[in-house]
Amino acid sequence: MKKLIFLILITLGLASCQPSLPPKATKLNVEDFFRNPEKTSFQLSPDGEYFSYLAPYETRLNVFIQKIGDEEAIRITSETERDIAGYLWANNKRILFLKDTGGDENYHLYGVNIDGSELKGLTVFDKVRTELIDELDEIEEEVIVGLNKRNPTVFDPYRLNIVSGELTMLAENPGNIMGWMTDHEGKLRIAVASDGVNTTYLYRDTEKDEFAPVLTTSFRETVNPILFTFDNKMVYALSNLERDKNALVIFDIANGKESEVILEIDEADLSGVVYSEKDKKLLSSYWYTDKRKAKFFDDEFKVMTEKLISELPDREVRIASHNKAEDKFMIRTFSDKTSGEYYFYDLEKDELTLLAELTPWIDSDNLCDMEPISYTSRDGLTIQGYLTLPKGYKPENLPVVINPHGGPWARDYWGYNPEVQFLANNGYAVLQMNFRGSTGFGKAFWEASFKQWGKTMQDDISDGVLWLINQGIADPDRVAIYGGSYGGYATLAGLCFTPELYAAGVDYVGVSNMFTFMNTIPPYWKPLLDMLYEMVGNPVTDSLMLAEVSPVYHVDKIQAPLFVAQGANDPRVNINESDQIVNALKERGINVEYMVKDNEGHGFANEENRFDFYRAMIAFLDKHLKEESLE
Repeated sequence: MKKLIFLILITLGLASCQPSLPPKATKLNVEDFFRNPEKTSFQLSPDGEYFSYLAPYETRLNVFIQKIGDEEAIRITSETERDIAGYLWANNKRILFLKDTGGDENYHLYGVNIDGSELKGLTVFDKVRTELIDELDEIEEEVIVGLNKRNPTVFDPYRLNIVSGELTMLAENPGNIMGWMTDHEGKLRIAVASDGVNTTYLYRDTEKDEFAPVLTTSFRETVNPILFTFDNKMVYALSNLERDKNALVIFDIANGKESEVILEIDEADLSGVVYSEKDKKLLSSYWYTDKRKAKFFDDEFKVMTEKLISELPDREVRIASHNKAEDKFMIRTFSDKTSGEYYFYDLEKDELTLLAELTPWIDSDNLCDMEPISYTSRDGLTIQGYLTLPKGYKPENLPVVINPHGGPWARDYWGYNPEVQFLANNGYAVLQMNFRGSTGFGKAFWEASFKQWGKTMQDDISDGVLWLINQGIADPDRVAIYGGSYGGYATLAGLCFTPELYAAGVDYVGVSNMFTFMNTIPPYWKPLLDMLYEMVGNPVTDSLMLAEVSPVYHVDKIQAPLFVAQGANDPRVNINESDQIVNALKERGINVEYMVKDNEGHGFANEENRFDFYRAMIAFLDKHLKEESLE
């Protein structure tokens, strides 16, 4: 059973002196950081007899199958245009996978047998996006998917036969349902509706009943159902009703109220749960501060997890997949200086076997520590983030890249980040910050971002620059800003509204005009426009404010050189966003470096395009932040 997915949604101490510096890292190639992994996304078959993974075939990630104990794998897909976006085991004999066209995010679902036979397109409809609602683990030849084929703005749930391709509509979306959820038997029991600013939870006891509303809340409050209780009567949910942080609760869905609080912590929102379908119990819940933390509900699971951590030191350890019997596991590890490994763990034999390193060609000795930091914003908020310093340099007067994350209602995490390590390997310090609106820090911190694009959200980024300068880490004349999506917007806003801070900027698929951005969002976001208006601004009633924070109207303030990169097929940030800012600067006689990839969407998925982008980006930064002074 899949959980319900909604559309929308400390301080670093640096030694004052060092008796000696470590040697500078060997400079690695762009390709070392951004080529596809050697093997990744390992999964176990339901019976635990096989495992699968993605690996390159003609530079694109494809599905491979290998029997446990065998030396060789077989490739069962042959995609050459784009990487497979995701895949799963439908049963012991058949794999399902998703792919889009040129980055348009209209994902189609395909099925193929584990010997590569009977490849079949299952939801191949023009301009239609497929979303997986339930894998139906107990029904081998069916899954439940959401499709916006009837109406591009909403998704109807269908039962899909993965052999024949037959689709059976389970309910017709009246136009306001944003999510569907099944119980442990694969019965469609919960729907979540939105009028744009209010969320209504609907429930039915059986599939013969009509959905009926049980609770309506403002979008500012969340009840996120994770899974039904194992008797299929209530749900485990993450809820911030009448509290600031998401807590794990048992929610009486039939009556629309919390029944029991299982776990609540003060420092962060709870992010999710781990559970056993076989033993019908919760195993743990987890949350993130500087790193991931967990509360265990099951002693046996705690012992197994702690044993794995002890055998894989200096790594974050995750369970990536397991068989139905829950006695064989795929273990995923990583750290800040390695993209990590996959291991196979046999619980009964207590055997841990290395299967693959994702990037074995990178020596982690050449990579840099990502240190958690915090600073105080000008209006008193604590802004948490991460600072990565280049190896072998004194932490003073360094060239710096400020790297705000996308979303913006997302967050940065501790772990391996190829962009960050690439920049640090080239001699740059990198600061990432979880500015107001970043998720996981509670309702108040999130709401503090509403209608603050280019305002206090941008101040939080600027305050990070000033903190680095005051610490003596940053050379104030050699600070660049780079980000993608919302981070691209923040780059443009930084160059426009605080031009004195930055020597250069790199905008990657970023928003430049708040009005045109609102008018070109994907059709399936449109039911949430009223919510977006409350969070970002209404183009009519907030027109003056949106004009004030739209970088395209303030290009006369830009002083620093700019590099822009864009995918031609981007459905989230239309290419017009980048065209506008580039053309506006050119009209002023300012030359802008502009890279457009015709076969890409919201970010570059094809590795040859990644190579081009990051090669151009580092040349741009080195040119404008005076590479010769880094030696």
